[in-house]
Amino acid sequence: MLIHPWDAPGDDAEWQEWLAAHDFGQLAVNGTAGEPPWVQPLHFAYDPARREAVTHLARPNPIWSALLDSPTVLLSVVDDYTFIPGPWQAGEDQPPEHGVPTSFYAAVQLRCTAHVVDDPEAKAALLQRQLAHFQPDGGSAPVAAEAAPYGRQLPGIRGLRLEVLDVRAKFKYGGKRSEAVQHRISARLAERDGPGDAAARRHQQRRLTAAGGSAPTASRSHGTR
Repeated sequence: MLIHPWDAPGDDAEWQEWLAAHDFGQLAVNGTAGEPPWVQPLHFAYDPARREAVTHLARPNPIWSALLDSPTVLLSVVDDYTFIPGPWQAGEDQPPEHGVPTSFYAAVQLRCTAHVVDDPEAKAALLQRQLAHFQPDGGSAPVAAEAAPYGRQLPGIRGLRLEVLDVRAKFKYGGKRSEAVQHRISARLAERDGPGDAAARRHQQRRLTAAGGSAPTASRSHGTR
């Protein structure tokens, strides 16, 4: 993933706060010889204190042999994306039709060492961590290796601890554009108000302010959404 200086996070807190609100991604695993990479969509729970993400997959999943052969994996998370038409991006001294279309998005990639968890007690503890993350209000029975309802189902899954080795993050929201052009894009996003536009606009305004620019005014942006 190419990360220009103007798309890089301002500090670790920026990507950490974003990732805390995003717990679904794609796990990319190198394929075995002659095979393409495996890409597995999945929910995960990220623990910043332990610098690891935990998840699980069904035992029949064909990804296991490739993962055991090459345990260095990439967990990729992308969201808050939208398409920016070319005229929105035109410089102040350019005709609108000379503007270049682009995409706005946020992305975090965790390069990890995958540790397969097969011990029943360890799997139960891992699943309990996931439940605590996704169901903080409870409502499900505790996960225990020897107890119903989950104990007899544990052999059908394998757990994964993804030990984080490195993090790459990108917030591509027009940071290379002039403040005036960014205000224009923000206004157009508010007007269009399509899927992803509000989240992209919030990121754009937040990063513009952090860079020392002024946030778009209500009159410029036609209000916040």
